[in-house]
Amino acid sequence: MTSWTLPSTVDRSVGVLGGGVLGRRIGACWASAGYRVHIFDTDAKQTTGALEYIKTELWRYDPNANPLTVAVHGFQDIKSAFADSWIVIECVPERLGLKIDAFAQLEKITMSDTILATNSSSYKSREMTGQVSKETAQRMLNTHYMIPPAIRIVELMTTGSTHQDIFPFLQKHLRASNMLPFIVHRESTGFILNRVWAAIKRECLMVLSEGVASPDELDSAWAEMFIKNGTPPCALMDSVGLDTVSLIEQHYIRERGLRDPGVLPFLQSYIDQGKLGAKSSKGGLYPPGHTTKTAGQGQDSHDNIHAPALYILDIGLANEPETVYTCGRILVGSADGQSPLRTIVDQQRMPDGIAISSSAGKIFWTNMGIPSENDGCILSCNLDGTDVKVIIPIGAVHTPKQIAVDEEAKKLYFSDREGMRVLRSNVDGSDVETLVQVGDWTKGIQDKTLWCVGITVAPGEGKFYWTQKGPSKGSQGRIFRASIEMPAGCGPSTRKDVGCLFSKLPEPIDLEIDEEGRALYWTDRGELPRGNSLNRASLEADGSVSGEYQILARNMHEAIGLAVDKLNRHIYATDLGGAVYRFNMDGGERKKFYEDQGSFSGIALCHS
Repeated sequence: MTSWTLPSTVDRSVGVLGGGVLGRRIGACWASAGYRVHIFDTDAKQTTGALEYIKTELWRYDPNANPLTVAVHGFQDIKSAFADSWIVIECVPERLGLKIDAFAQLEKITMSDTILATNSSSYKSREMTGQVSKETAQRMLNTHYMIPPAIRIVELMTTGSTHQDIFPFLQKHLRASNMLPFIVHRESTGFILNRVWAAIKRECLMVLSEGVASPDELDSAWAEMFIKNGTPPCALMDSVGLDTVSLIEQHYIRERGLRDPGVLPFLQSYIDQGKLGAKSSKGGLYPPGHTTKTAGQGQDSHDNIHAPALYILDIGLANEPETVYTCGRILVGSADGQSPLRTIVDQQRMPDGIAISSSAGKIFWTNMGIPSENDGCILSCNLDGTDVKVIIPIGAVHTPKQIAVDEEAKKLYFSDREGMRVLRSNVDGSDVETLVQVGDWTKGIQDKTLWCVGITVAPGEGKFYWTQKGPSKGSQGRIFRASIEMPAGCGPSTRKDVGCLFSKLPEPIDLEIDEEGRALYWTDRGELPRGNSLNRASLEADGSVSGEYQILARNMHEAIGLAVDKLNRHIYATDLGGAVYRFNMDGGERKKFYEDQGSFSGIALCHS
């Protein structure tokens, strides 16, 4: 073996190739221990999501770590990302060709002492050395992380020629990062735990494919017998993703010359239906949303790696009266309410509506300002709260309320309450156009039945929906719908395609549409018995209402914000009393969290 010395870690970064589910978690492990972390991904959305995940979830890795000072950076240029890295950990999809190419590229752009590691769970690192020199192969190895932060095990395995000094060196740094490293004594497909898990998983799949038991029955029996407070096998497979489970099974079968006992066709039947598990709105072995559970809840407890981050607006009403108009905030929390709320933007003037564009990596929100002063505006920033910009200036919108994003058309839709109109613009704030004008604020704004508040857009249907809330305790609220395209010969105040779906509502506020599920949801801050509620109406294929609407939940404290998690099949709502609520899509399994930490208006979701 040629001469090679261990790299210095001083003033050098830890590199992570791939900003997906495990890449960002590996980055969080090292960042929580004080290392500078560089994450590269060709997809800017992945790097942005990875950085925001680390800052939001850092407390799970180290409760004392400060997300404001953590040194984590995202890159789309691989050479810049890893130019000074002392270790680079590959986390690309479980396809051998991708991994071989990745290490060939890393050999060219990293320093000659950089340790090159793969996080593969089923391929030996030896299989990835085909396009690198023998000198490079001696600084390559497997460092297989399980699923931190819940499971902190890291398995270290040689390529067959990995330099012997690397193992004690990495053990030292991993232990200092609150990880638990194990050295695999010889090369092995599947390492230690995955070999055992592979056998259990395959037998579980056979039990399911043969109709011996359902996923719930198998998991319940397993949990009672073996775990009680852990993750049962079917839930774990859903969490990982059935497509990934299939890829790993295919590799094991080829590697070991096994006969497929019928699990691959069984898995493929789910994959063909788009039922990939927790990352799919169609679910997997379990129905959608089943795997969004919180820690410490017995046999149902496990970490849903596809749960969204919550972006919540604190309007500022809970503060002293003289500061109410200047102390609004954007807060970030977790879908289970366990992550401490973190302020990423402050000193806002009555923020009310919030929306996120994952494609642009931007947050958009409305500031009402002082409602009587016509001084509202709309702003944007990055997902981490940086680069705050006013995109719709004061004077261009009176009192902006809820805001929605049409990702495909790259348009913003927003309601203007005292302005008595619905508007649209490009995502950069340009090309502002009035879609609906129901009154003229310059002639007086006393008629609150004309106040436009909620807004949601259905691009597939070619429609947008809005609420006109009416006066307090008046039961004059209404929900309207119109076409995205203005009818020929019509203007904002004369369009002929406006339809009223519901009338005589207490005070409808925010709106959300689930086009796939053909349902319209809204919050209502009005009086009981129908107000302070979460509501749903079923829609026909043409967008018309199917029957009466349903009250899904009541007894909130002035319900305002609304966000529908179409992936995990949950509904989130906020109220001015300062609480966040999570419901199933039918209003069941109500959970209340983040109480008494502000006065909450809008809410938006961002999936990792």
